[in-house]
Amino acid sequence: MITLSDRAVTRVKEFIAEQPESYAGIRVSVEPAGCSGFQYTMKLEQESREGDQVVQVDGVKVFVDKQSMLTLKGTEIDYEESMQGAGFKFKNPNVTSTCGCGESFQVSDENSNS
Repeated sequence: MITLSDRAVTRVKEFIAEQPESYAGIRVSVEPAGCSGFQYTMKLEQESREGDQVVQVDGVKVFVDKQSMLTLKGTEIDYEESMQGAGFKFKNPNVTSTCGCGESFQVSDENSNS
């Protein structure tokens, strides 16, 4: 299961409210990229796709494809603001290592199902 912190829920709701189009929630996925193997992606989403798992947190729908859910199981998404910037942060218990810049990560073979 994926969870969102209160700050993340608030910020997603603000992003959705600022859009000229109607969105149902966010899509969270894991894609091959970066020097360590995978990276997270998030975007606003209007509806679920076939095979999606939909998690609802305080009125925010989170759409996740089946393959990404294997890697994201147990992940908490938070929203942080600091002097270095602001953004969503993923606290994923399945990550075994990250690259030096922190933009990509690896998971054990049993979690990635590669």
